[in-house]
Amino acid sequence: MGTGLVLRDVYVPPAPSLWPPAPGWWLVAAVAVALLALACWLRRRRALRLQSWRRLFDAACAEPSPPARVAAMSELLRRAARRVDPDSERLEGQRWLEFLDGSRPGQFSDGHAALLLEGGYRRELDPASVEALEQAARARFLELMAAGKR
Repeated sequence: MGTGLVLRDVYVPPAPSLWPPAPGWWLVAAVAVALLALACWLRRRRALRLQSWRRLFDAACAEPSPPARVAAMSELLRRAARRVDPDSERLEGQRWLEFLDGSRPGQFSDGHAALLLEGGYRRELDPASVEALEQAARARFLELMAAGKR
């Protein structure tokens, strides 16, 4: 009854190595690197844009006289507001100040109202008030510019 077949033990091949990875992992790595590069580029672009807006505001507000500084701030705020809402150029008085308040009610409509509306036409202004207005106007200008991306 011998058929001549020799039975041997089961042969187990070696476990697959981790290197080099399968082509799918190379694709996943390439997509991850591309997304990371895109995120870095967008962040850098946003930082450069913000820096240029800051320089624009600071250069425009470098006027020596306080009334000229207030007029420059008002002009820049109007420009930035048009980026967000083209109809904002028609706003006047209290409605304009309420638009500038945005998410912080009372910042312009209560605090700097008279100075922003009439400060460009006055002969003398309190430098401390102009400085406080400049800080608030700069922050709102940057917000409006960032919100109205074109």
